[in-house]
Amino acid sequence: MSSLDVTRAELGLAVLYLNKAETRDKICRSIQYGSRFLSNGEPGTAQNIEKSVSLARKVFRLFKFINDLHALVSPSAPGTPITLILLGKSKNALLSTFLFLDQFVWLGRSGIYKNKERAELIGRISLFCWMGSSICSTLIGEIGRLSISIKKLEKELKNTNKYKNELYKSKVQESNERSLAFVKAALDIVVAVGLLQLAPKKVTPRVSGAVGFVSSLISCYQVLRILFMLHHHYMDKKLSSRIFITTPFAW
Repeated sequence: MSSLDVTRAELGLAVLYLNKAETRDKICRSIQYGSRFLSNGEPGTAQNIEKSVSLARKVFRLFKFINDLHALVSPSAPGTPITLILLGKSKNALLSTFLFLDQFVWLGRSGIYKNKERAELIGRISLFCWMGSSICSTLIGEIGRLSISIKKLEKELKNTNKYKNELYKSKVQESNERSLAFVKAALDIVVAVGLLQLAPKKVTPRVSGAVGFVSSLISCYQVLRILFMLHHHYMDKKLSSRIFITTPFAW
């Protein structure tokens, strides 16, 4: 492949990445919590940016609760442990409730819904739901990570090069993904505690802003990683097809 083809493919990946609604939401989230870190809860430009971006993100999430509602009513994969099924469904139910209630928070902050006290109460309930879903995600990530029998596989591959074994590589990759999801969910719990002001002396606006910013970067990486894997697979297939066409007697 020429350098122009590579550049074109990389730009195509960037366009695909930025066109995803999830990517735009997470970039806005990083701006929101980065501004929260800078403002430390004090009035000023940074806090104004945080509030405006937070309100804009709620528009992105309109009717997004349907995604988790669909996952809630969908059957689990065969062979999934009952513990993971219950935690997964609880996470879907809580996250769907959070996203549903968040729409009323947007209505209140935009001035459409006039009852401010009730809007604030709905906002707190929605944040508790989000914190609950993050706790479920943390437990799912930890249980799933521990259930991956890498050590047992390492013993079986003791006298071989385990890094060339596809099963071992896939297990390690899955373990890394679950560990990253575990870290992100744990960070989101801290953010929720900060937004709810459950520990105002320890989790200050600056702390929750910093933690939320890191969590947002992890989310951006997770979306990019999936697209990069798909892009890499596509480029491999494209390269293979070119080799096959230019060498017709290769088979």
